[in-house]
Amino acid sequence: MNVIVDKEWLLKNLHQKNIRVVDCSFSLANSEKGRQEYDKSHIPGAIHFDLEKDLSGEVSEHGGRHPLPKINEFINKLEHAGIDENTTVIAYDQGEGAFAARFWWMLKYLGHEKVLVLDGGFRGWKEGDYPVTTEVPVLKQTTFNPNINHEIFASMDDVSAVAGDPDSQVILIDSREERRYLGVEEPIDKKAGHIPGAINKPWFEGLNKGFYKSVEVQKERFPGIDPKEQIIVYCGSGVTAAPNFLALKAAGFEKVKLYLGSFSDWISYQENKIH
Repeated sequence: MNVIVDKEWLLKNLHQKNIRVVDCSFSLANSEKGRQEYDKSHIPGAIHFDLEKDLSGEVSEHGGRHPLPKINEFINKLEHAGIDENTTVIAYDQGEGAFAARFWWMLKYLGHEKVLVLDGGFRGWKEGDYPVTTEVPVLKQTTFNPNINHEIFASMDDVSAVAGDPDSQVILIDSREERRYLGVEEPIDKKAGHIPGAINKPWFEGLNKGFYKSVEVQKERFPGIDPKEQIIVYCGSGVTAAPNFLALKAAGFEKVKLYLGSFSDWISYQENKIH
């Protein structure tokens, strides 16, 4: 699956009328930093989508730290950004990879096929000495018609049905760093450990300074997994699992789902076990 685009292609096609660039800059340590970085400089024509204000909904008892926003509200924001089914969308962040991948997954969930992630992000763009601007574009509103793709979304019940089952054919992948997976440390969530039966494949191992590693390397990261097996990826709150989802799809794995609520949702149910 073609999910990544390089900066050379984007520079060449930047001013095509059916191209829309989305800046997903964000910082988990400072929620205002992403917008500040966008205001300071961004790719010409890009509009900003914020992880917490645009790509997440209101936090409640269940659903995790970054639950899905109300779909109608998100679609309305896409329409105001001039995005419809015929728009080719290029998402980027500052080079971390996770925030752009989250936006990419959300558009895929809405059934939008023409969405790609800029390899290397804004950091790679600037290293190429490519044009930047502070201008915020004024875009013509469109109509976005969703076609929800339930095949890439995993609920808590979906995960509960396979967690810890030695006979399950579903591969559960924890995308967090090893220390959090093992429960050695947990800097964010109230409980430490991982969902029973999950294997650990840290999301950042699929990237090199913001650039996705080759398809061959991505395949080597997931040895022993049949490309046709059902895979569910998760992380802490459904953000850093998105690059693993993207890497798996790029490597030809056919059946991949994202547990969007992830570990922060899993531990919100007292009956759920942790290993």
